Amino acid sequence: MKHFILWTAVLMAVALIAVTVYYQASDRVAGSIRFLFKQNHPRSAPAKTSLQPATPGTISYTLQNDKLRITYNKGRRWMSVPVDTERLFGGEYNGNKQELIDGSYLLTKKRAVFLSEQTTDQNETKLVLTISEDRGKTWRRATVTRAAPGIRFRNIGFPNSRFGYVIVSGDRTMSTEGTYIFLTVDDGKTWKKTASPPTSQLVADGGFVDASTGFVSYGTISPNHPHLYVTQDGGHHWRLAKIYMPAKYWKVFVRAETPKREGNHLAMRVNQGDEGDYKGNKVNGKFISKDRGRTWTFSKEVRADESE
Repeated sequence: MKHFILWTAVLMAVALIAVTVYYQASDRVAGSIRFLFKQNHPRSAPAKTSLQPATPGTISYTLQNDKLRITYNKGRRWMSVPVDTERLFGGEYNGNKQELIDGSYLLTKKRAVFLSEQTTDQNETKLVLTISEDRGKTWRRATVTRAAPGIRFRNIGFPNSRFGYVIVSGDRTMSTEGTYIFLTVDDGKTWKKTASPPTSQLVADGGFVDASTGFVSYGTISPNHPHLYVTQDGGHHWRLAKIYMPAKYWKVFVRAETPKREGNHLAMRVNQGDEGDYKGNKVNGKFISKDRGRTWTFSKEVRADESE
């Protein structure tokens, strides 16, 4: 009996050792298989979303990942802009926040400029420009005004290397608002407010073609004729421009766009407003001025989506 118990214990010990060795060997084999599988089937890292330009062309921007960046080579390289994206959409009109508001930025080969709202130490709102003149390598800030209205319309521009303008509208009440015009003659380092046209209509468009000649167009709510003010002395005085409209286009072309220089004269488009139906609202009227914007004569119809 004792021998039977002894042999039984020996057999059980041997069996236990064999089972242990087997499972250890199995784990090593399984581990080797898993290692080889990982070597041949590496786990792919989560794909990063590539940045996409928001506009066509070589120079553009993106607001992806809640950060403003600019590119000068179709998105192959991006430069960060040191501005809080929320500050780009301040004021009464905020846009859709998926793209920059028209007129709130300027992107050219020579200059990148972005208009934003900032809070002062006195808890007031000021308008600030973030500017780069080396394609985003370095940036500087300039205060346009330390008492910004609740802005709706905005437009910035630099017709030449020294002169620039910022036109905004704000403090809107129903169908009236104020027009605020700021100019610089030192490449955007300092800004001064100039006089505004004598009207409280809603601003439709505005800009300067040079340091002396500027325009502000009014009429955003059911206009029936273009309403364009012109200055020829850098904003000190404004007068209502005379636009000679052919009878055929009376109450058709009703909203003036900012004029542009074209050869030895100025050219301006007058669109149909939001409710126009002449030729499907797909054409504008082109007008010409040879006296720096005081008077305008009809030239021809042009397609609304046609660039010149």
